[in-house]
Amino acid sequence: MEDYYQAINWNELEDQIDKATWEKLTEQFWLDTRIPLSNDLSDWRKFTAENKKVVEHVFGGLTLLDTVQSQDGMDALMKDIRTQHERAVLNNIQFMESVHAKSYSSIFSTLNTTKEIEAIFKWTHSNTYLQYKAQKINNIYHKGTPLEKKVASVFLETFLFYSGFYTPLYWLGHNKLANVGEIIKLILRDESVHGTYIGYKFQIGFKKLTDSEQESLKEWIYDLLYDLYANEEKYTHQLYDAVGWSDKVLVFLRYNANKALMNLGLEPLFPDTADDVDPVVMNGISTSTSNHDFFSQVGNGYLLGNVEPMTDSDYDFK
Repeated sequence: MEDYYQAINWNELEDQIDKATWEKLTEQFWLDTRIPLSNDLSDWRKFTAENKKVVEHVFGGLTLLDTVQSQDGMDALMKDIRTQHERAVLNNIQFMESVHAKSYSSIFSTLNTTKEIEAIFKWTHSNTYLQYKAQKINNIYHKGTPLEKKVASVFLETFLFYSGFYTPLYWLGHNKLANVGEIIKLILRDESVHGTYIGYKFQIGFKKLTDSEQESLKEWIYDLLYDLYANEEKYTHQLYDAVGWSDKVLVFLRYNANKALMNLGLEPLFPDTADDVDPVVMNGISTSTSNHDFFSQVGNGYLLGNVEPMTDSDYDFK
Protein backbone atom coordinates (compact mmCIF):
# COMPACT_ATOMS: atom_id res chain seq x y z
CA MET A 1 0.00 0.00 0.00
CA GLU A 2 1.24 3.49 -0.81
CA ASP A 3 2.25 5.83 2.00
CA TYR A 4 -0.66 7.85 3.38
CA TYR A 5 -1.04 10.91 5.54
CA GLN A 6 -2.29 9.89 8.95
CA ALA A 7 -5.09 11.91 10.56
CA ILE A 8 -4.83 12.42 14.29
CA ASN A 9 -7.35 10.27 16.17
CA TRP A 10 -8.08 11.43 19.72
CA ASN A 11 -10.25 8.34 20.25
CA GLU A 12 -7.23 6.07 19.95
CA LEU A 13 -4.49 7.05 22.35
CA GLU A 14 -1.05 5.60 22.98
CA ASP A 15 -0.61 7.80 26.04
CA GLN A 16 -3.63 8.95 28.07
CA ILE A 17 -1.51 11.73 29.63
CA ASP A 18 -1.51 13.52 26.26
CA LYS A 19 -5.29 13.84 26.33
CA ALA A 20 -5.42 14.71 30.04
CA THR A 21 -2.86 17.46 29.54
CA TRP A 22 -4.61 18.81 26.44
CA GLU A 23 -7.87 19.05 28.38
CA LYS A 24 -6.19 20.75 31.33
CA LEU A 25 -4.48 23.31 29.10
CA THR A 26 -7.56 24.13 27.03
CA GLU A 27 -9.66 24.53 30.19
CA GLN A 28 -7.07 27.00 31.45
CA PHE A 29 -7.02 29.13 28.29
CA TRP A 30 -6.77 32.86 28.91
CA LEU A 31 -5.65 36.10 27.27
CA ASP A 32 -4.02 39.14 28.83
CA THR A 33 -6.55 41.46 27.17
CA ARG A 34 -9.16 40.34 29.70
CA ILE A 35 -7.20 41.62 32.71
CA PRO A 36 -7.74 45.35 33.51
CA LEU A 37 -4.11 46.28 34.11
CA SER A 38 -4.86 50.00 34.18
CA ASN A 39 -6.44 49.49 37.61
CA ASP A 40 -2.90 49.01 38.95
CA LEU A 41 -1.72 52.47 37.95
CA SER A 42 -2.57 54.01 41.31
CA ASP A 43 -0.29 51.49 43.05
CA TRP A 44 2.45 51.95 40.46
CA ARG A 45 2.58 55.73 40.89
CA LYS A 46 3.37 55.24 44.59
CA PHE A 47 6.32 52.88 43.99
CA THR A 48 9.85 54.10 44.66
CA ALA A 49 12.25 54.35 41.74
CA GLU A 50 14.15 51.27 42.96
CA ASN A 51 11.00 49.16 43.26
CA LYS A 52 9.89 50.25 39.80
CA LYS A 53 13.27 49.27 38.38
CA VAL A 54 13.03 45.78 39.87
CA VAL A 55 9.57 45.23 38.37
CA GLU A 56 10.68 46.50 34.96
CA HIS A 57 13.82 44.40 34.84
CA VAL A 58 12.27 41.15 36.03
CA PHE A 59 9.52 41.45 33.42
CA GLY A 60 12.12 42.22 30.77
CA GLY A 61 13.92 39.03 31.75
CA LEU A 62 10.73 36.99 31.74
CA THR A 63 9.87 38.30 28.29
CA LEU A 64 13.22 37.08 26.99
CA LEU A 65 12.90 33.62 28.51
CA ASP A 66 9.33 33.16 27.26
CA THR A 67 10.54 34.20 23.82
CA VAL A 68 13.22 31.49 23.93
CA GLN A 69 10.60 28.93 24.95
CA SER A 70 8.04 29.89 22.31
CA GLN A 71 10.42 30.44 19.40
CA ASP A 72 13.03 27.72 19.97
CA GLY A 73 12.06 25.47 22.86
CA MET A 74 8.86 23.91 21.60
CA ASP A 75 10.19 23.62 18.04
CA ALA A 76 13.14 21.66 19.44
CA LEU A 77 10.91 19.33 21.46
CA MET A 78 8.57 18.71 18.52
CA LYS A 79 11.41 17.05 16.61
CA ASP A 80 11.38 14.17 19.11
CA ILE A 81 7.66 13.51 19.64
CA ARG A 82 6.38 9.99 20.31
CA THR A 83 2.75 10.58 19.30
CA GLN A 84 0.68 12.94 17.17
CA HIS A 85 -1.17 13.91 20.32
CA GLU A 86 2.08 14.97 21.93
CA ARG A 87 2.65 17.38 19.05
CA ALA A 88 -0.81 18.84 19.60
CA VAL A 89 -0.03 19.43 23.27
CA LEU A 90 3.30 21.06 22.43
CA ASN A 91 1.53 23.27 19.87
CA ASN A 92 -0.74 24.44 22.67
CA ILE A 93 2.22 25.05 24.98
CA GLN A 94 4.05 26.98 22.27
CA PHE A 95 1.07 29.28 21.72
CA MET A 96 0.62 29.93 25.43
CA GLU A 97 4.31 30.77 25.83
CA SER A 98 3.74 33.43 23.16
CA VAL A 99 0.72 34.67 25.14
CA HIS A 100 2.94 34.88 28.23
CA ALA A 101 5.60 36.91 26.40
CA LYS A 102 2.96 39.22 24.97
CA SER A 103 1.41 39.71 28.42
CA TYR A 104 4.58 41.37 29.71
CA SER A 105 4.38 43.88 26.88
CA SER A 106 0.80 44.62 27.93
CA ILE A 107 2.10 45.32 31.44
CA PHE A 108 4.82 47.60 30.06
CA SER A 109 2.40 49.52 27.81
CA THR A 110 0.17 50.14 30.84
CA LEU A 111 2.79 51.12 33.40
CA ASN A 112 5.60 52.62 31.31
CA THR A 113 6.27 55.31 28.72
CA THR A 114 7.67 54.46 25.29
CA LYS A 115 11.08 55.73 26.32
CA GLU A 116 11.02 53.59 29.46
CA ILE A 117 10.02 50.51 27.48
CA GLU A 118 12.92 51.04 25.09
CA ALA A 119 15.28 51.24 28.06
CA ILE A 120 13.87 48.01 29.54
CA PHE A 121 14.45 46.06 26.35
CA LYS A 122 17.92 47.58 25.93
CA TRP A 123 18.77 46.34 29.44
CA THR A 124 17.28 42.92 28.64
CA HIS A 125 19.34 42.52 25.48
CA SER A 126 22.59 43.60 27.14
CA ASN A 127 22.38 41.99 30.59
CA THR A 128 25.23 39.48 30.91
CA TYR A 129 23.56 37.05 33.32
CA LEU A 130 20.20 37.08 31.57
CA GLN A 131 21.80 36.50 28.18
CA TYR A 132 23.97 33.73 29.63
CA LYS A 133 21.02 31.61 30.75
CA ALA A 134 19.05 32.30 27.57
CA GLN A 135 21.99 31.28 25.40
CA LYS A 136 22.77 28.26 27.58
CA ILE A 137 19.23 26.89 27.26
CA ASN A 138 18.94 27.78 23.59
CA ASN A 139 22.23 26.03 22.80
CA ILE A 140 20.85 22.81 24.32
CA TYR A 141 17.68 23.19 22.28
CA HIS A 142 19.72 23.33 19.09
CA LYS A 143 22.52 20.87 19.88
CA GLY A 144 21.33 18.62 22.71
CA THR A 145 19.93 15.11 22.67
CA PRO A 146 16.14 14.64 22.93
CA LEU A 147 16.39 14.03 26.67
CA GLU A 148 18.77 16.94 27.25
CA LYS A 149 16.32 19.26 25.48
CA LYS A 150 13.53 18.14 27.81
CA VAL A 151 15.76 18.83 30.82
CA ALA A 152 16.50 22.34 29.51
CA SER A 153 12.79 22.97 29.05
CA VAL A 154 11.90 21.83 32.57
CA PHE A 155 14.72 23.88 34.10
CA LEU A 156 13.51 26.95 32.23
CA GLU A 157 9.83 26.49 33.12
CA THR A 158 10.18 25.34 36.72
CA PHE A 159 13.37 27.08 37.88
CA LEU A 160 14.74 29.97 35.81
CA PHE A 161 11.47 31.89 35.55
CA TYR A 162 11.14 32.14 39.30
CA SER A 163 13.73 34.84 39.98
CA GLY A 164 11.29 37.03 38.03
CA PHE A 165 8.07 35.61 39.46
CA TYR A 166 9.12 36.48 43.02
CA THR A 167 8.53 40.20 42.52
CA PRO A 168 4.88 40.22 41.37
CA LEU A 169 4.01 37.50 43.89
CA TYR A 170 5.55 39.60 46.66
CA TRP A 171 3.55 42.67 45.67
CA LEU A 172 0.38 40.66 45.20
CA GLY A 173 0.81 39.36 48.74
CA HIS A 174 0.95 42.95 49.93
CA ASN A 175 -2.18 43.94 47.96
CA LYS A 176 -0.22 45.85 45.33
CA LEU A 177 -0.39 45.45 41.53
CA ALA A 178 -3.26 42.99 41.93
CA ASN A 179 -4.04 42.67 38.23
CA VAL A 180 -0.40 42.25 37.28
CA GLY A 181 -0.37 39.54 39.93
CA GLU A 182 -3.41 37.89 38.35
CA ILE A 183 -1.52 37.55 35.06
CA ILE A 184 1.44 36.00 36.86
CA LYS A 185 -0.84 33.51 38.62
CA LEU A 186 -2.32 32.52 35.26
CA ILE A 187 1.19 32.08 33.84
CA LEU A 188 2.23 30.06 36.88
CA ARG A 189 -0.71 27.74 36.42
CA ASP A 190 0.31 27.14 32.80
CA GLU A 191 3.96 26.59 33.71
CA SER A 192 2.97 24.05 36.35
CA VAL A 193 1.38 21.90 33.65
CA HIS A 194 4.14 22.51 31.11
CA GLY A 195 6.93 21.53 33.49
CA THR A 196 5.24 18.39 34.79
CA TYR A 197 4.17 17.21 31.32
CA ILE A 198 7.58 17.62 29.73
CA GLY A 199 9.20 16.13 32.84
CA TYR A 200 6.93 13.11 32.46
CA LYS A 201 7.99 12.71 28.83
CA PHE A 202 11.61 12.88 29.99
CA GLN A 203 11.01 10.11 32.50
CA ILE A 204 9.65 7.81 29.79
CA GLY A 205 12.86 8.16 27.79
CA PHE A 206 15.13 8.07 30.83
CA LYS A 207 13.79 4.68 31.92
CA LYS A 208 14.82 3.20 28.58
CA LEU A 209 18.50 4.04 29.15
CA THR A 210 21.02 1.59 30.55
CA ASP A 211 22.23 2.09 34.12
CA SER A 212 25.48 3.63 32.92
CA GLU A 213 23.65 5.95 30.51
CA GLN A 214 21.34 7.06 33.30
CA GLU A 215 24.24 7.84 35.60
CA SER A 216 26.02 9.80 32.88
CA LEU A 217 22.90 11.82 32.10
CA LYS A 218 22.20 12.51 35.77
CA GLU A 219 25.74 13.84 36.17
CA TRP A 220 25.14 16.15 33.18
CA ILE A 221 21.81 17.30 34.65
CA TYR A 222 23.22 18.20 38.06
CA ASP A 223 26.24 19.91 36.49
CA LEU A 224 23.86 21.97 34.37
CA LEU A 225 21.81 22.91 37.40
CA TYR A 226 24.89 23.96 39.37
CA ASP A 227 26.01 26.12 36.45
CA LEU A 228 22.59 27.73 36.01
CA TYR A 229 22.22 28.32 39.74
CA ALA A 230 25.64 29.98 39.99
CA ASN A 231 24.61 32.38 37.25
CA GLU A 232 21.19 32.87 38.83
CA GLU A 233 22.81 33.88 42.12
CA LYS A 234 24.65 36.70 40.36
CA TYR A 235 21.51 37.73 38.46
CA THR A 236 19.49 37.76 41.67
CA HIS A 237 21.98 39.92 43.54
CA GLN A 238 22.07 42.35 40.63
CA LEU A 239 18.27 42.59 40.59
CA TYR A 240 17.45 42.57 44.28
CA ASP A 241 20.36 43.84 46.39
CA ALA A 242 19.12 47.41 46.12
CA VAL A 243 15.78 46.48 47.73
CA GLY A 244 17.21 43.93 50.17
CA TRP A 245 15.37 40.86 48.85
CA SER A 246 18.24 38.75 47.47
CA ASP A 247 18.49 36.17 50.24
CA LYS A 248 14.76 35.47 50.21
CA VAL A 249 14.69 35.22 46.41
CA LEU A 250 17.55 32.70 46.47
CA VAL A 251 15.62 30.50 48.89
CA PHE A 252 12.67 30.64 46.49
CA LEU A 253 14.96 29.72 43.60
CA ARG A 254 16.46 26.73 45.38
CA TYR A 255 12.99 25.48 46.30
CA ASN A 256 11.92 25.67 42.65
CA ALA A 257 15.16 24.07 41.45
CA ASN A 258 14.19 21.08 43.60
CA LYS A 259 10.71 21.11 42.04
CA ALA A 260 12.31 20.98 38.59
CA LEU A 261 14.39 17.96 39.58
CA MET A 262 11.30 16.27 40.97
CA ASN A 263 9.49 16.87 37.66
CA LEU A 264 12.33 14.90 36.06
CA GLY A 265 11.93 12.11 38.60
CA LEU A 266 15.25 12.97 40.29
CA GLU A 267 16.24 13.67 43.88
CA PRO A 268 16.18 17.28 45.17
CA LEU A 269 19.55 18.98 45.45
CA PHE A 270 18.98 21.78 47.96
CA PRO A 271 17.78 21.59 51.59
CA ASP A 272 15.21 24.37 51.07
CA THR A 273 11.53 23.44 51.35
CA ALA A 274 8.24 25.31 51.04
CA ASP A 275 8.45 26.11 54.76
CA ASP A 276 11.63 28.13 54.13
CA VAL A 277 10.08 30.33 51.44
CA ASP A 278 8.54 33.69 52.33
CA PRO A 279 4.92 32.69 53.19
CA VAL A 280 3.56 35.77 51.42
CA VAL A 281 5.16 34.62 48.18
CA MET A 282 4.18 30.98 48.67
CA ASN A 283 0.59 32.06 49.15
CA GLY A 284 0.79 33.84 45.83
CA ILE A 285 1.68 30.60 44.06
CA SER A 286 -1.81 29.35 44.86
CA THR A 287 -3.73 29.71 41.60
CA SER A 288 -7.26 29.75 42.97
CA THR A 289 -9.74 32.15 41.44
CA SER A 290 -9.79 35.72 42.70
CA ASN A 291 -13.15 37.17 43.65
CA HIS A 292 -13.25 39.87 41.00
CA ASP A 293 -16.42 41.44 39.73
CA PHE A 294 -16.80 40.42 36.07
CA PHE A 295 -17.69 43.91 34.91
CA SER A 296 -14.92 45.78 36.71
CA GLN A 297 -11.94 43.54 37.31
CA VAL A 298 -11.59 40.16 35.68
CA GLY A 299 -9.62 37.62 37.64
CA ASN A 300 -8.91 34.11 36.47
CA GLY A 301 -12.52 33.23 37.29
CA TYR A 302 -13.56 34.18 33.76
CA LEU A 303 -11.69 31.20 32.31
CA LEU A 304 -13.50 28.59 30.30
CA GLY A 305 -14.77 25.60 32.21
CA ASN A 306 -14.49 24.81 35.89
CA VAL A 307 -10.76 24.84 36.34
CA GLU A 308 -9.29 23.70 39.63
CA PRO A 309 -5.93 25.02 40.85
CA MET A 310 -2.91 22.81 40.27
CA THR A 311 -1.56 20.83 43.20
CA ASP A 312 1.61 18.81 43.67
CA SER A 313 -0.32 15.57 43.15
CA ASP A 314 -2.05 16.56 39.91
CA TYR A 315 0.71 15.13 37.76
CA ASP A 316 2.03 12.25 39.81
CA PHE A 317 3.27 10.15 36.92
CA LYS A 318 5.32 7.66 38.87
